[in-house]
Amino acid sequence: MLGCGGVSKSEQFPINLALPGAAGILYKRPMPTLSLAPACAADYRLRAEKRLPRFLFDYLDGGAYAELTLRRNVADFEALELRQRILRDVSALTTEKRFLGATLTMPLALSPVGLSGMMARRGEASAAKVAGEFGLPYCLSTLSICSVEEVAAATKGPLWFQLYMIRDRGSVADLIARARSAGAAALVLTVDLPVVGTRYRDVRNTMSGGGGAWARVRRGLLSYMMHPSWSLDVGVRGGPHILANVAPYVKNASTPADFSAWANSSLDPSVSWKDIEWIKSQWGGPLIIKGILDREDALEAVNCGADGIVVSNHGGRQLDGVASSIRALPPIAEAVSGKTLILMDGGIRSGQDMLKALASGADLTMMGRPWVYALAGGGEKGLTHLLAAMKGELTVSMALTGITKVTEASPGLLSGND
Repeated sequence: MLGCGGVSKSEQFPINLALPGAAGILYKRPMPTLSLAPACAADYRLRAEKRLPRFLFDYLDGGAYAELTLRRNVADFEALELRQRILRDVSALTTEKRFLGATLTMPLALSPVGLSGMMARRGEASAAKVAGEFGLPYCLSTLSICSVEEVAAATKGPLWFQLYMIRDRGSVADLIARARSAGAAALVLTVDLPVVGTRYRDVRNTMSGGGGAWARVRRGLLSYMMHPSWSLDVGVRGGPHILANVAPYVKNASTPADFSAWANSSLDPSVSWKDIEWIKSQWGGPLIIKGILDREDALEAVNCGADGIVVSNHGGRQLDGVASSIRALPPIAEAVSGKTLILMDGGIRSGQDMLKALASGADLTMMGRPWVYALAGGGEKGLTHLLAAMKGELTVSMALTGITKVTEASPGLLSGND
């Protein structure tokens, strides 16, 4: 039986009955857990699927093309084995991690997720509030419903700002200045989106456009009527539904679809390594480059003076068929460890995954979809519960592998590296 951290139905609690699915995949029927107390990320995923309109859940849950990399991100974590060690004194164990001047309760940051304010009422501000109370950084997406100013006011924890490079450099400079004024502790530059990857789920549910009048009714009014709880809480009470960070730079836009169309057309495919110096000069603080999968790119980031890198494939939402983040991590860590901070994003579903990532060379982990599942499916209490459960998983995993500090995680914790 697979663990509780799966992404697709084929990765959840298998029982004997298998149903044919898209692209020849066999989807195994999940256990009916929605009426039970959620225990892990996969349980909150089921709750989010029930609560959210289909097009929003697909946007959150889906990946590019056949979603091969999306599945690899989780499956490659599951394939890693921890080495159980015994009779070691683990009575004084701590999961705390010092990172960018802050003491975190565990080595985790909440990743930027666009449109997460559509998944839960003022979702970005709520997530930042919970993260701050828990003692973790929250990274706000450029393409968020809540503005950086609103999110900064909602949290006392470390706030990071994720930046997309858009064609209008004046707007980019203003975004950076606003993030700095709001007290953001780090700028996270996402570099793996020169063009937008094709996500078949968004095509099928017509979120990416087309489909005619009936598709708009089905995606809009009909979907809202079928999800009354979301419609009242988020649709009615959760406005305004605009991309607040970029709203000052967008003309004639009033809906998330309008803003998304602007964002897709405004991404700058000409951005290159030569732009990093300009970004650093505008920012003046810690700069983290997100979206690195290649050893040579990691070395180039070091040469450009990046304070950190995020080993990431954009959650499998960009170039399908590339390596999982956890598989790409070890050779990158071997090349740049000690030269820059190494973060890893993609596939983290549990505290055990965190420990495996640290053992593979990461200084810190990041997690995207699961925190949104928990917030959408259980509100702020749900997210708090999920983070506490993951901290418990990390604690148990550390104790049973014989370490008492997260800084003691090394390749030797994994089978085959002894």
